Amino acid sequence: MQYRKQIIKYLFSDLSTSVLSWILCYWYFSRPVEPLLLNFTRNADPVFFTGLIVMPIFWLFLYFFGGFYHDVFRYSRLRELGASLLVSLPGAMVIFIFLISKDIITHNSGSFFHSFMVIFLIHLSTFYIPRLVITSRNISAIRKGRTGYNTIIIGSDQKAVDIYKDISSQFISTGNRFIGFVSINGNSSNQLDVFLKHLGGLDKLTEIISTHKVNEVILAIESNEHSELAKIITGLDHPGLVIKAIPGLYDILTGKVRINSIIETPLIVISPRLIPVWQRNLKYGMDIFVSVIALILLLPVSLFIVIWIKMSSKGPMIYSHERIGKNGKPFRIYKFRSMISDAEKNGPELSSENDNRITGPGRFLRRTRLDEIPNFINVLKGDMSLVGPRPERRYFIDQIMEKAPYYNRLLKIKPGITSWGQIRYGYAENVDQMIQRLKYDILYLENMSVYVDFQILIRTLIVLFKRKGV
Repeated sequence: MQYRKQIIKYLFSDLSTSVLSWILCYWYFSRPVEPLLLNFTRNADPVFFTGLIVMPIFWLFLYFFGGFYHDVFRYSRLRELGASLLVSLPGAMVIFIFLISKDIITHNSGSFFHSFMVIFLIHLSTFYIPRLVITSRNISAIRKGRTGYNTIIIGSDQKAVDIYKDISSQFISTGNRFIGFVSINGNSSNQLDVFLKHLGGLDKLTEIISTHKVNEVILAIESNEHSELAKIITGLDHPGLVIKAIPGLYDILTGKVRINSIIETPLIVISPRLIPVWQRNLKYGMDIFVSVIALILLLPVSLFIVIWIKMSSKGPMIYSHERIGKNGKPFRIYKFRSMISDAEKNGPELSSENDNRITGPGRFLRRTRLDEIPNFINVLKGDMSLVGPRPERRYFIDQIMEKAPYYNRLLKIKPGITSWGQIRYGYAENVDQMIQRLKYDILYLENMSVYVDFQILIRTLIVLFKRKGV
């Protein structure tokens, strides 16, 4: 699917309508405006031209944080309308206040409520109508089978055959373009190979998804194959991948699941998004803003720490080594050195409360978490977030995975400067303690939100002020 082309269409539409809505708003509140349109150089109001530049940037910023350029082929007209209403309200309020401050809107313009509603309706109509046209054309192309999502089925027996036939026989296309199926190693009779190409087994799942640019996966496994679920979920850890599964009759009757559509084939949609797009973008914006402010405000403290470390022991002031980040990508983490320079001459080793490798300044820095001030640089580089599971080294991850393979789920998100696991459990001195701490990080993963991040940040500050370390 041509995602980039569609995003460009939406961007062009939004940029054009932002300019148009500003012109209409300005014209409405500062009529007559004929001289302005006939002679820009002599009669133009600076406010008008300021708005022509600022307003499109302002609206595109709101649209980006509202998630309007994410997963563009899965928009519905109703979802588009709801999102447009939510973004247009605060945007119209900002423009309303701006026009009042410039004396463009006055009591002579009518009631302030009336003025606000004019701005809101002008922007909503100019913004939504072109997007409605683009979205409707996308929906039409999907329903007529002109475009669709590269789809594979995991499973190959009767359930897989039934789901394939059900989706393929739909009068209106669901957008699924089946490119093949993945068998459950050792447990399948491959009944589906009559209809679809056998792409391989679970051991090649990650490779299959990448090679064939898979957009959707449908789980259709038999009851005797449920033991392979952990391996399947691990293999499906791809950004943007939509996962669907067949609900059991008991689940439907007891209301334990929400089905994507009762008209089409009943499938549970397992959303790949851990948090809504607008919250994800807000979280990223908060990361950048807080990190810049923190690095500036803590600059005097950082200079003092650098001098203290330099005077207390030999070695670099800043310590860096490799950690594993989002999607298993390695990065170098930065910290103020809190141990002697050759602390790991015998190989990777976790620290303990009475570790004699920790320097005098290091004990204070670790207790107050001031050694992690350089982590804000990692946040600005995009390797870390303010809140997220603490990043570990591959050496310890491999040991954790042997006992707790679900640790791999934490690699779906960026590691953080602080985490729920570290607040609740503190530093881990061995792999077993790291596994015990893992349950808190999994709990965070399942309940991610900007609100939860704020709670964790506040709890972190409380712990730091008590000088307990986390």
